Amino acid sequence: MQSRIKQMFQASIETKQQALTVLPQAIENASLMMVSALLNEGKILACGNGGSAGDAQHFSSEMLNRFERERPSLPAIALTTDSSTITSIANDYSYEEIFSKQIRALGQEGDVLLAISTSGNSGNVVQAIHAAHDRNMHVVALTGRDGGQIAPLLLPDDVEIRVPSNVTARVQEVHLLTIHCLCDLIDHQLFGSEE
Repeated sequence: MQSRIKQMFQASIETKQQALTVLPQAIENASLMMVSALLNEGKILACGNGGSAGDAQHFSSEMLNRFERERPSLPAIALTTDSSTITSIANDYSYEEIFSKQIRALGQEGDVLLAISTSGNSGNVVQAIHAAHDRNMHVVALTGRDGGQIAPLLLPDDVEIRVPSNVTARVQEVHLLTIHCLCDLIDHQLFGSEE
């Protein structure tokens, strides 16, 4: 079993090394977009399914509470947490609309959608991106594999952070690191270096 554990650690390390060569510019661009939205009284809405829902909640909690330093709360909402809203939309309309209907109600021009899908093919995340564009919001998409259905939907001012892996677990591991990078860069740009 320890051999399997070491193989998983090694696979994670290799995926992160590959990501290190291709993702820094996209992560920087995403942080700049998010900071611009926050400086202009916008907010960040986040969505995803399963582990990606957990990542959306992780991001919003780091914004609303704090990341690694004391600073004012920053406006972010995970669209994955309100079970009454999610189940009523899924029941009355369809599961594909659980995020898009929330975005149409809560999203405003200048806000950012953090859309997370390891495959790039989550139907409700695809619909969320359409709704965000309808509301003149920018999109940061965390994807993997070939970008799926999400990649061709993105506009020139959107940012795709595509993990170079076909393995869901590896993609999720890099998504979490990316979220931590975004949190750090947002704090650094808004509040300066820690002394």
